[in-house]
Formats: sequence, C-alpha cells, structure tokens
Amino acid sequence: MDERFHEPPYAYSAHLGMRMLDWSDGYCRFEMPLAGVLMNRHGNPHGGAHASLLDTVMGYAGCWTGDPEHRQMALTLTLNVQYLSRPRGEVFLGEAWKTGGGKSTFFAEGEVCDETGELIAKGTGTFRYRRG
Repeated sequence: MDERFHEPPYAYSAHLGMRMLDWSDGYCRFEMPLAGVLMNRHGNPHGGAHASLLDTVMGYAGCWTGDPEHRQMALTLTLNVQYLSRPRGEVFLGEAWKTGGGKSTFFAEGEVCDETGELIAKGTGTFRYRRG
C-alpha cells in the first residue's frame, strides 16, 4: 500500500484494534485481532465486531479519491451482515469492494475471514457521500 494514503485509525476502530492493510480505487482491506474485549458470553466474537469491521472496510472502499490531500467521507445508510462461521484463527481480515453507485451514494460488498482462510461473515451496504 502507498503510505501516502494510509490513514491512522479513528477512535472507535483503534479501540477495536483495527488496522488498515490496503486501500485503492474501489477496494479496502483491514485486520482486527480477536482480543478478549470483542468476545460475547459464549467466548465467540460478538456480532457487532463483524459488523463494525464490514462497515469500516465497505465505507473506505467507496471513499478512495486517489489524492491523499482530498479525503472523502461517507455515512452508512444500510448494512446487512450474514454470519456464516466461527473463526478458527485469532485475527479477522476484512475486505470490501465498491460495487456501484452515483454522485451521492454508493454500494459495497465485503467479507470477513480469519488468517486460516475461514469465511466468517459477508455483508453489503449502501453509503451516502458526505459533502463539504
């Protein structure tokens, strides 16, 4: 990844341990270690952890500008998550792709795997670009 485009984590993503791995036109990839604070009462990652990672990578996937001085922001309008499996590993890897859109909104899809390759969750979302 070109370091000029690397953004430090915002407060919530830093709290969850997210870290940007790759970001380019229509694509984004983050990792998130499965720390104890992310677990539910069954000892599995809380569904909100999956959703937060998907929301983040899908949002970034649609906000690439190609100019590190011009940051584009977006708001989530819809977020759909399908929970498919439990992780076998210790790190969530979230990837997302912008799938369409126009001047004010965009669509994205994403997936969460662990470092063993286990597909954990998939998601889709609709996002609105922020102006100004």
